[in-house]
Amino acid sequence: MDLLLKNGTLVDGTGAAARRADVGIANGKIVEVGGISGAAGKVIDATGLVVAPGFIDPHTHYDAQICWDGATTPSSWHGVTTVVMGNCGVGIAPCRPQAREVAMRDLVNVEAIPFEVLDAGITWDWETFPQYLDAAEKRGSSMNLAFLAPLTPFRHYVMGEASLERAASETEMQQIKQLLGEAMDAGAFGFSSTLLNQHLGYQGKPLACRNASREELKAYCNVLKERGKGAIEIAMTKQLGVMDDEELELLDFMLAESHRPITFIAMFDREDISEALRTSLKRAAPMIAKGARPQTSPLPLTREINMRNPFSFAGFPSWKRAFVDKSKAAQAAVYRDPAFRAAFREDLKNPATFLNWSRITVHEVKNPKLQRLEGRTVAEIAKQQGKDGVDALLDLTLEDDLDNEFTLKSFNSREDRMAEVLRNRDMLLGLGDGGAHLDMLCDSGYPTFVLGTWVREKKVLTLEEAVRRMTSDPADFFGIKDRGRIAPGMAADLVLFDPATVGSAGRPERLYDLPGGAKRMVMRSRGVEMTLVNGEVTWQDGKLTGARAGKVLRS
Repeated sequence: MDLLLKNGTLVDGTGAAARRADVGIANGKIVEVGGISGAAGKVIDATGLVVAPGFIDPHTHYDAQICWDGATTPSSWHGVTTVVMGNCGVGIAPCRPQAREVAMRDLVNVEAIPFEVLDAGITWDWETFPQYLDAAEKRGSSMNLAFLAPLTPFRHYVMGEASLERAASETEMQQIKQLLGEAMDAGAFGFSSTLLNQHLGYQGKPLACRNASREELKAYCNVLKERGKGAIEIAMTKQLGVMDDEELELLDFMLAESHRPITFIAMFDREDISEALRTSLKRAAPMIAKGARPQTSPLPLTREINMRNPFSFAGFPSWKRAFVDKSKAAQAAVYRDPAFRAAFREDLKNPATFLNWSRITVHEVKNPKLQRLEGRTVAEIAKQQGKDGVDALLDLTLEDDLDNEFTLKSFNSREDRMAEVLRNRDMLLGLGDGGAHLDMLCDSGYPTFVLGTWVREKKVLTLEEAVRRMTSDPADFFGIKDRGRIAPGMAADLVLFDPATVGSAGRPERLYDLPGGAKRMVMRSRGVEMTLVNGEVTWQDGKLTGARAGKVLRS
């Protein structure tokens, strides 16, 4: 054996009870599990640590980031050993040289990745989708990369800018279908698309895959059926957490035409529409029985509140004044006006527009004197200052010359409902969005959050079930056959963590390490002692080792 892990608590990814066992590794594979006495080139004592399969993140947008960040951070800090990218129908392959700006603008608008970052960072050492996979393989990565084929660049490759306006003709549809087949044959794990109205691409037009006709979707689903492999990811809830009749019918149609599993997003618990998620899951039950998997995030979801563009408050009648004249002076006058504040307080008495100040956090300020407040909730600040939430919010805004930003926990915030969601074995855990929304949020550390919060602190999930849901469950869904479990013959993708300390850091951290020095938010991990990818140590003692042990996985 090359490596022997001794005395660890084995949680094997199947859901079976944890047990004390050794793991022997040779040539990147697990060769023996149990009480092992054979010789090894290196022995690691895992006493007190859980030894689990590496986590598989089913929903990322690292499509561009892999060009400049072979470590695929921050996912690689959290025990993730495989990421699936190409989600939501948006991506950068295939792409003709003259269409590169279109592809980048799609990512800017849909995934909030700055254009300057993409323009400086994407290497463009490919044109076709198979070439894109080959380019990723040549570059190397610290973790395994799995790719979905996003429909938007495929439609644009064949149709040009007409893809932003209309459905494909019969000839165009057959060309797109052929390209999608080539992608599947090259190793794509399926395809992705979206229906969401907010998914606007180049020039603010609907993302090209949103214009696909029913006949097109049938043809693309048939690509998977003809090959007997692959899965589909689709963003189809025009209202988050709400499945309407048209969406349910389309889901059923795609299941029938593909004969393959489908994961649909975004199934979030909504406090404002209290029973929406329960109702949607009940209505989708027949499709779930056929292989559909609702996908959720195990994190409380946040949204930005920008006080110069305060659209988060647009539903309050009192806030209309802030949109009439959007100059800084005019908005400051509104925020300062006692009559406006009184009207805002009246709006808050309406249960439909209730705000919980403990869910609004100071994200960023420009005034150095106020930086001590970053990461604190409006409720905490109001209590300390002897104010109500309205005054605390607006006084801080004025003191920072309206340059401050807040975040609001808007979904998945009810602990009892989240316990219900997480215990639902139909739910695919994911939506970490790694590589997207870089300058405001970071949800890609959810695996350690699950282990620290939902397993250890809240006891909503057992350790064994939580590990299963983040390892063998996504592996089985996508057909990643040699990962997600600890057993002889499986790839040696492993994470060793301390169950008493594992978790995500309390708040995101700013880094200025994107191409051109642009800002991104990252979340650090705690308690992840070691990560192995294909038998090589890629993370140890709180830092990456630099090993490029990952592979481009091929379906």
